[in-house]
Amino acid sequence: MIDLPDAAHPVTRRTALAGGLAAAALAAYPMSAEATALPTGVAPHTSGRPPKGVDHATLMTWARDTWTSLVAMTDPRTGLVSDNITGDLAAPGVYTSPTNIGGYLWSAVVARDLRIITPAEASRRIGQTLETLQGMQHHTASGMYYNWYDPRDASVIYDWPDNGDPVVPFVSSVDAAWLGAALLVVRNSDRRNAKVAGAMFKRMRFDVFADPTFSKPYLNYGGFYLEEPTRLNAPPPTIARDLIGAGEPVWYTADHHYDTAVSETRITTYLAIAKQQVPASTYYQTWRTFPPEWDWQELIPEGKTRTYLGVDVYEGAYHYYDRWTVPGWGGSMFEELMPDVFVPEADWAPRSWGRNHPNHVAVQRQHGLDEYGYWGFSPASHPLGGYSEWGVDALGLKPDGYFSDIEHTDHDRNDTGKAFGNGVVTPHASFLAMMHAPREAFDNLVNIRSDFDAYGPGGFYDAIATQTGDVARRHLSLDQAMIMGALGNVMTRDNLRRYFSAGEVKRYVRPVIAPEIFGPGD
Repeated sequence: MIDLPDAAHPVTRRTALAGGLAAAALAAYPMSAEATALPTGVAPHTSGRPPKGVDHATLMTWARDTWTSLVAMTDPRTGLVSDNITGDLAAPGVYTSPTNIGGYLWSAVVARDLRIITPAEASRRIGQTLETLQGMQHHTASGMYYNWYDPRDASVIYDWPDNGDPVVPFVSSVDAAWLGAALLVVRNSDRRNAKVAGAMFKRMRFDVFADPTFSKPYLNYGGFYLEEPTRLNAPPPTIARDLIGAGEPVWYTADHHYDTAVSETRITTYLAIAKQQVPASTYYQTWRTFPPEWDWQELIPEGKTRTYLGVDVYEGAYHYYDRWTVPGWGGSMFEELMPDVFVPEADWAPRSWGRNHPNHVAVQRQHGLDEYGYWGFSPASHPLGGYSEWGVDALGLKPDGYFSDIEHTDHDRNDTGKAFGNGVVTPHASFLAMMHAPREAFDNLVNIRSDFDAYGPGGFYDAIATQTGDVARRHLSLDQAMIMGALGNVMTRDNLRRYFSAGEVKRYVRPVIAPEIFGPGD
């Protein structure tokens, strides 16, 4: 049985993520024994030659403006960043999530390393945010935070600000992981805040999401509610369980596990393995592709079965634009590359991620250039209002997309002559791609800025319709934080990856992912 997200569930694969300084900063802390045993104080690379064909001054302008948007989104009383802001930087939203907060933390580290702000300002900002986090309500048994807070006072949201719909506190396995990733980055890069960030990371129990009874053991639930969510307008199916011996159950998303390898959610598994909270073999339980006999797929995979850590894995891949690529759920750059902002996957696993990342980027690029003249597709705002999941349909396991155009043109392997319509490109996708195709991604962004009203005081707007020129003139803090993270790697010789992956991540995750071979070849 395919474990797909329930259509009625209010927290989807992506809305769980994006939607979705007046207080005294923390005093300087001495290093803890645990932190000093790990690589706190990893020296930042603050300069370096830009990749060939990429203009360093232009990247710096984009980085400064993107950071400006994040500052504008951040409440000066709490240090909590909003989920979004209007393109003129005048009206931030009134809700935030753990992912948004984590994105602000790692963006502050990048802004410091790029010398946009001083080390003192970066530490002050990070310290204020951590101080606020320490006082916020959360699930104490696991150390995990709820999905929605008001950034103005750090209170839990129980009624949705836009429409008054009821909200039941929910802990998302993906949101929790992005905050955890940010805490690990801070622990390993900011001596002043290392002790607090390290303590918060240490208490996080990622096994609270891991289902040992699932058909593929220890895959993650979408998350859990603190109470049975009967107050919701459309309550999803839930199951009450106590997976970590907390003494009381929580209500898990009964019909929603994350079960694909090419997914933003692999960061949760990486962290759980790094903390030795789940078996290392958990990494190999997710689908690379579905079996070829499931012939309802838009593309039929080819591959072979290989065994890693006692788990038989069908190493399938889709053949599209003359490349073998392991698909994600929807075919978006976000699924493919956001974990790669933190984990040097291509270096550690050259025969799997080292192949897939450049192939995914190349296929997105060719699809976009052929159909629209521009490329880069990832969940983001809709140019006509709201939010949508953009991707290259043929790179997704999901039968009906993510789509690359407003018309939702569906890829059909039996009808290759379909005409695509009003394509939607999302600049943060090109910034992610810059980690693997720097010149091509840079040129694409230059063209988008030149040909559309795509840029404002906070950097690139969130999404652009290439046929009509409609632009979503707002910024999502997660998308801006992805831009900062990618630039932090491109411009400083992988600082963010170095901060995150040193210590326990390198020790426990690298040997797990290194042996894998994606696709039908050797």
